[in-house]
Amino acid sequence: MKKRSVRALTTALAVAPLLAAGVPGPFAQAVEARTDSSSLPVESTLVRGVDLDTVTIPELQAHMKRGSLTSSELTRAYLRRIKAVDPKINAVLRTSPTALSQAAASDLRHRRGKVRGPLDGIPVLLKDNVNTRDMPTTAGSLALAGSPPDTDAELVGRLRAAGAVILGKTNMSEWANFRAAKPTSGWSAVGGQTHNPYVLDRNPCGSSSGSAAAIAASLAQVAIGTETDGSIVCPAGMNGVVGHKPSLGLVSQSGVVPISAEQDTAGPMARNVIDTAITLAALSGHKDEGSGGSFGPTEAVPRADGLRGGLYGDLRSGLPGDLHGGLRGKRIGLWRLPSLGADVDALMTRTAARLRAAGAQVVEVTPPYQDRLAELEFPALLSEFHRDLDAYLASREGPRDLAALVEFNRSHPAERTCFAGQELFEQALAAPSTTDPRYRAVRAELKDLSRRSIDETMAAHDLDAIASPANPPAWTTDCARGDNDVIPSSTPAAVAGYPSLSVPAGFVGELPVGLLLMAGDHQDADLLSLGAAVEQRLKAWQAPRYLPTVGPPSAE
Repeated sequence: MKKRSVRALTTALAVAPLLAAGVPGPFAQAVEARTDSSSLPVESTLVRGVDLDTVTIPELQAHMKRGSLTSSELTRAYLRRIKAVDPKINAVLRTSPTALSQAAASDLRHRRGKVRGPLDGIPVLLKDNVNTRDMPTTAGSLALAGSPPDTDAELVGRLRAAGAVILGKTNMSEWANFRAAKPTSGWSAVGGQTHNPYVLDRNPCGSSSGSAAAIAASLAQVAIGTETDGSIVCPAGMNGVVGHKPSLGLVSQSGVVPISAEQDTAGPMARNVIDTAITLAALSGHKDEGSGGSFGPTEAVPRADGLRGGLYGDLRSGLPGDLHGGLRGKRIGLWRLPSLGADVDALMTRTAARLRAAGAQVVEVTPPYQDRLAELEFPALLSEFHRDLDAYLASREGPRDLAALVEFNRSHPAERTCFAGQELFEQALAAPSTTDPRYRAVRAELKDLSRRSIDETMAAHDLDAIASPANPPAWTTDCARGDNDVIPSSTPAAVAGYPSLSVPAGFVGELPVGLLLMAGDHQDADLLSLGAAVEQRLKAWQAPRYLPTVGPPSAE
């Protein structure tokens, strides 16, 4: 919470064979231009000649197939980086005691030619509101810091089945920023404060703050975040990485600490769109026709021609595709949001010019009904939070419902060391039940207006996507003040249950800003394909420099 045709997926993945063959990735120029050895952490990003900052999953799989890199070597490299680099940013709560044995099992599968798919042997970090049977799952709260859950979340089971190495858990904004009226993103009583890797006294945005910061610092290949409204796409933008909020229902929420079943979803975060798309395929249970799975509604989506065999299939070598030309003829609506400041608006102007130069048509839009959505969303979430959190707490040791959780916080001073409030908890206790006709009317209007805001805008301008800034430049972290994060761009897709994708757009001073793309219901594959083309054109990714502080930002 912030407060704030699979053929298209094939196109998004089409660049993978080129990368595996040694064609420079979309980030190499940016890395060369910005690298400053005096400000980088001591721990190297190189392992067996592979640069963890820029390598993609298809490249890693090519190395593993050749035997020039193993999952065990890759996992050890990430564990070394966590030990050396994470003290700067405090993004990783814990690493899995079984990570290396998981990697060894993957190495055996690779040697035997029994690879389960593109994620086999790839280290993944999980946000600490995703249930794991072998590690604590706390949502940042001391109230859940005892025994781990009895079972994995369904999405964790999918990752394990895909052969992924579950590397550990990331810090998050406690209770996904749905506890206090003025929270501080990236802070939890369990994990303390996560810092933005680009400028350490700046905020990482919430609530998937640790997942985003860890990926920015190259502490894992991919990470899992969750979002109710903005908590994947804002941290992704503010930490200079890619984050995808899938269409509602594409990824199971079973075993994930909730805010609202009407809006919650988990989703992938990575340093590039290719890795994001591959991870989404695993999370959503995508299989080819022969294994009976789908990417989105089965009846609506054709087979992914670039995926075949096994659980998810192997990337077909030599698959054609030209993502550099992928913007030609695309129509993108630019929603400027001048409230995020002149520097961000200037960056959007430059971004639009670059997209137009690549052949896209960019038109100015203002999606309707935003004031009404802002008025209705919070009351609906209060009712849903009470219902859904009570159901989750009943499945765990610790406080059995929201009322008991309120009492826990009152009796544990450590829960109040950054901010004392739990106003949202108290308001949720007093909110109308989800069986109340008043609540039902509010949620029905929210669903209708949020979908119309996107559908009508896209239809009126014949758009492939709506684009907007994902975030302002990161604000200074300050427990006494709380966040400065009224960021309305994520709300239409979040409330509608439609997909959104944040890709790096550029910088304001030293601080990253993301470009948020949103589209219609279950158009995730098309959105990822478009996002890959945007990423290739902008080439905006730059490695963090872990600066202690900077002055007031100005546009570069």
